[in-house]
Amino acid sequence: MIGAMTVMAATEQGPIRQFLAWVTAGDPLDILITIAVAVLLTIVFRRIIRRVVNRTVARSEARHLIEQQDMAADPKARATRMAQRAQAIGTLLTSVVSLLIWINALLVILELIGINITPLLASAGVVGVALAFGAQTLVKDYLAGIFLIIEDQYGVGDVVQFDAVTGVIEEVALRTTRVRDFTGVVWYLRNGEILNVANRSQGWSLAIVELPVATATDFTVVRRVVDEVGQALVRDPEFGAKVIAAPVFMGIEVVAGDALLVRVTERVVPEHQLLVQRALRERLITALQSAGVVIPQNVVLADLMLARPTG
Repeated sequence: MIGAMTVMAATEQGPIRQFLAWVTAGDPLDILITIAVAVLLTIVFRRIIRRVVNRTVARSEARHLIEQQDMAADPKARATRMAQRAQAIGTLLTSVVSLLIWINALLVILELIGINITPLLASAGVVGVALAFGAQTLVKDYLAGIFLIIEDQYGVGDVVQFDAVTGVIEEVALRTTRVRDFTGVVWYLRNGEILNVANRSQGWSLAIVELPVATATDFTVVRRVVDEVGQALVRDPEFGAKVIAAPVFMGIEVVAGDALLVRVTERVVPEHQLLVQRALRERLITALQSAGVVIPQNVVLADLMLARPTG
């Protein structure tokens, strides 16, 4: 009789009350609390990571802007690149943190439902030690890739020089960097093995032109010609956007017999120094000859280079 009354009472409670009674019975409530805490921690850490990454990338971007203040950089391109960097690093860190949180939540749930997790933790420890020894290089590559992206040492489209190769960056991943050199060969470089990077696409580049002139040259004329050619180059519709500052006559580099080697330098937008050098050299030779400056015809430039002082 009592059993029948209990069944009838449970039936009268309905499925919702039965579910609530089961949830509040002990372990199920703890499991729900564990899941809720895991969700909350995931949301909190995701926001923290987003803010930290954005601030770190912004500081790096501000440093680059200070270094490149003489160059009119495209703000839209820089903003896009900054957003890509923040998104890449934020996604990676969020995934790692979420994985750690949910692994711990799963272990807590397994313990609550009566599964002994001690053997599992011991096995995981052994596997972790084995992976730590076997994946040292992989971890090194990934960590290096993270800092490469955060610090914006280089990006897609930059012209860079590594120890082994010089070329254009085609892809920057967390483990490897893909570079195409100027002969068309594609190189895959592990980020952990990249020790020295020369980026020719950040800040400004220096176009250097060296010309031989006779020892009897009037350098007042040379300076005037350099100024005139420089102003014309700045106003030129083809080269004006590539020039940051007008050419500067730096003086005599080498004295060898009846010839002098003079140097002219000019600040230009990165990656355009070779193009500007060719145009500047051509215009300087034409203008100097028109101004009566003698350019020796029997001087081998290699001889002047050998005579360059080494100190």
